Formats: sequence, structure tokens, C-alpha cells
Amino acid sequence: MRDDTKPQPPSPPRRSSVFQVPVTGERSKRWMKHYRTEIAASTSSVLSTFVAYPLDSVKTRMQAYKFPTFTGCVHHTYKTEGTLGFWRGGASLVLTMAEAVRANIPAWLGVTAPLASITLVRTVSFSIYQKAKYTYSAWFERVTGTAPLVTANTPRNLPTFSTVTCFGAAGATAGGIITLIACPFELTKLSAQISVLMAKTSATSVDDPIRRSYQQLGTFKTAKNIVKHRGVMGLYSGFHLHLLRDTIGTAVYFMTYESGKQMLATYGGSSPTSPLAVVTAGGLCGIVSWACIYPIDSAKSIYQRNCLTHSKSRPIPTPKIQFFSRRMYRGLGVSMGRSCVVNAIFFSSFEFIKKRINVLELED
Repeated sequence: MRDDTKPQPPSPPRRSSVFQVPVTGERSKRWMKHYRTEIAASTSSVLSTFVAYPLDSVKTRMQAYKFPTFTGCVHHTYKTEGTLGFWRGGASLVLTMAEAVRANIPAWLGVTAPLASITLVRTVSFSIYQKAKYTYSAWFERVTGTAPLVTANTPRNLPTFSTVTCFGAAGATAGGIITLIACPFELTKLSAQISVLMAKTSATSVDDPIRRSYQQLGTFKTAKNIVKHRGVMGLYSGFHLHLLRDTIGTAVYFMTYESGKQMLATYGGSSPTSPLAVVTAGGLCGIVSWACIYPIDSAKSIYQRNCLTHSKSRPIPTPKIQFFSRRMYRGLGVSMGRSCVVNAIFFSSFEFIKKRINVLELED
């Protein structure tokens, strides 16, 4: 009896071409595993920044100008600039460039600054932090015989001097280095957020054209305008305050987050990367770090505003950092609330994405 069933052709041998799906998928998995920290940080940054950008805008306005209350600042911004005023410097978070052109909205200033700066800064910062954390842990192990990361990852252990110091030193290292990248971006973002307020502020006739020149500008034109009025180093106006803020703030930030996760896991009997531990520690690290550095951030915002509104020939004194002055804490509640939301979302997304990448199976 004849079998009419056609025999199946043999499977072709798998080639090493990038166009072969199995190979491409395998390479993608290896690439994702190698850069899992960067992928998780950049993706989470976009999400968390989108959610809380209006609060960041209100915080900056309250620091740079004398708004008595949060609601007063919100009301004034909405009345004078409309809803789009809360998104100055953040157009890329809501509209694409094509949509902005079709809508004919000139208020979208600094289209790429917030998304580019925050994503880049967080991605690089986390990458530096991860490398520094393991470097300092290895150094502690050589000196004391105990690795802080082993202690922190051992169930039922509470934070110790070595673990807190390791996390803090790694955070300070990341914060100090990242200032070199972040300062120009933050300055252009601040310019976009307060450009309307700068233009309406009374000043001398000499400075008036400078203040008004920052209106209706995008990111790169704002940077070009700063260079025009203050030179290339004008992009680093307030660098000394920015460096102080980020070195201290990032150290406190990671100390609180890592130690918070460890304590919650110990007392809650769960994993340090459980959703509850991550959300709680993430929100807490944002609140604690901003509470510690807020007067420094306020001084930075005031100093940078003064640099933008005055000519280069006029010396700009550095504001005193007054930790016990009420005016230095204008907008603190907004900032802490914003930071709590941002970091709870960020770390939840960050840990989730890392977990998903870690479980990817690789072929032997």
C-alpha cells in the first residue's frame, strides 16, 4: 500500500546571521541581561517623569518666586499661562513634535530637556551606582573581612554601619559624577519653566531684554541664548550648588532605599524586592532625600534664576543656604509629595523590569 503523505523537508541548519530569528532573539536576551540596569532605569524614568512633571514645574516656581501657597501658585499659573504652563519644558512627555506643530502651540518650550535629561541622568546614575556599590563592597571585604552586600542580602539581617556606608558612598559617587551631565539640562529646564515669570518681573532697563529673550524658546535655543549672554560656562551656572545637592542627596537617597528595603524585608518576612517593600522604600527615599537637601535646591534655583535674569557683567552672589529659614522651604510639601510618587512608581517599574529580564532563559 502506497503512502501518499509527503515527507517533511529537513530543517535547514541554523546560521549565525543576525536575520535568523532564534539567533537574533538569543542575542537580544544576552544584550538585555547585560544592560538590564540601564534598560530598567531609562524605561522607568520616562514613566515616572510623565506622571509627576506638573508638580516639578510648580515646585520650581515656588522656589524661584514668592508664591505663598501651593494653590496660589497653581491658580496663578493656570490663570496666566493656561494648562500648558504646567508642562513648560516637558513637551516631549505629552505631544510629539508633529502634534505640537499641527496644534500651533508656541508654549511648548524645551521639548527634549526633561525627558532627555532625567532619562540620561537616571540611567547613567544607576549604572555608576551599581558599579560603585560593588567596588566599595569589595574594598570593605578586603579591609574588614565582611562584604556589606552579602550582609544586606542575607535574610533577617538589619542595616549595619558597613552597609549604610557602602550605599551612601556609592550614591555620593554617582551623584557627584552625574552633575557634570545634569547641570546644563536642569538649567535649560528651569529657564523654560519660569520664562513667563522672568519676563514679567520688574528689573533694570539693561537686564530687561535679557529676561525677555528666554520666552518662546526650545531646548537648544535656550542653551544657545545662555551661551550668548553668559558664555559657554554659563551652562554650568550654579554648578557648585548643584554638585553639593546631588552628592548629598543621592547618598541619602540610596542609603534610605536600600536600608528601607532591608528593614521591611526583615520585619515583614518578605523579599527585599517584594512590591510592598519596593513601593514603600521608593516613596520613603524620595521624601527623606528632599527633606535633607531642599534648602540647597532652593538656593540653586534662586541663583540660577538670577544668572538668567542679569547680564554677565553683573556679579551674582550665591544665596546663603539657610536650613532654619522658612522661605528656603517654599514648595517643600509639593516636592516631597512629587518625589514620593515619582520614586514609588520608578522603583516599582525598575524592579519589575529587572525581574522580567533576569528570568529570561539563555541557550547553553
